[in-house]
Amino acid sequence: MNRPNGPDVPVLLDGVRTPFGRYLKGLRTLSSRQLGAHAVTALLDRLPQMAHCDGVILAQVVQGGLGQNPARQAAVDGGVSMSVPALTLNNVCLGGMTAMADATRRIRLGEGRSYLVGGMDSMSQAPHAGLLRNGASMASVGLVDTLSKDGLWCSLDDESMGVLSDRVNHDLGIDRDVQDEIALHSHQRARAARDSGVFGDEIVPITVDGAEVMHDEGIRDETSLESLARLRTVFDRAGTITAGNASQMTDGASVGAIVGHSVAEEWGVEPLALVRGYAEVAGPDASLHLKPAAAIEEVLHRADLSVADLSLIEVNEAFAGVVEASRRQLSVPLDVVNVNGGAIALGHPLGGTGFRLVLTAAHELRRRGGRYAVASMCGGGGQGSAVLIENVNAH
Repeated sequence: MNRPNGPDVPVLLDGVRTPFGRYLKGLRTLSSRQLGAHAVTALLDRLPQMAHCDGVILAQVVQGGLGQNPARQAAVDGGVSMSVPALTLNNVCLGGMTAMADATRRIRLGEGRSYLVGGMDSMSQAPHAGLLRNGASMASVGLVDTLSKDGLWCSLDDESMGVLSDRVNHDLGIDRDVQDEIALHSHQRARAARDSGVFGDEIVPITVDGAEVMHDEGIRDETSLESLARLRTVFDRAGTITAGNASQMTDGASVGAIVGHSVAEEWGVEPLALVRGYAEVAGPDASLHLKPAAAIEEVLHRADLSVADLSLIEVNEAFAGVVEASRRQLSVPLDVVNVNGGAIALGHPLGGTGFRLVLTAAHELRRRGGRYAVASMCGGGGQGSAVLIENVNAH
């Protein structure tokens, strides 16, 4: 592709995702590579020009044993030209947003004009691993669960992120009732979005063993406060986190096109949104709760905007306590946060979530006619990220 003479404005042109499948359920037989390739193929059906984009940047967290550069594998399988380079990112849960940020920087620097971004993960197919390099001798050999080790375990504090988050819930005074209320909202809103066809703009069905999977499998229509209250805590008997108020383990992929605005004009395609900024934060500790809010505050500061300028906010529901802590820090009502549900209902396929959050926010921003929205999330090791988008039709 021809390179621009100067900086271009990066835009989110379009995007798609697979349905998100519950752990060991409908999508369990598909690898991360297959999930990613399916989403890439669907995107190219909409935007065939992206087969010859300037680069592919895809996130994946659980990569063990999957072969060299999974992003390249999914891209080529999905129909992207062999002449297009690909990069696999592992920034834990933040990876899909980081892929977007990388693409926007390249566009602003004039290094390229069009990038395929997003991420994928099959948590159902995360392998078990063992180190035999030095020989097992006469000792027994144990296996490591890479899903836990590489995806769900804080390597800095050497403990489950659930245990860590249970402790922070207590420290911040976020009780069980508040978390269950957020979980209920997640399922109710996701169900309403599914039933009204809201997710039809982003989900591309996938056929597995002759059966078509059309919707996210984690949405529980029968969820109530009573059913949530009956669940046992999972990390600490005296804690507040349950399987009902935490994100679901999930299989899925989401991908999209980040291009320069001039490219969108050349192709005659109206962008979903302008990408106005990205921020990434870390520390001062490995906790998760306040990182999305900190990232949102940073990206708004850089754009000279305030929380009041936002029509919508997406905060990844890694745990309900993260949403509540972020909402409190930003002083916003739950009414504008995760209006179509979140990972508690939809699921959280690690590398596949970051771009999904931005895509969902972009579609909803357009439907509502608002001007600005932000998508944010926390990441293992005590990090956070946020992407600020603007409706191209807002004034």
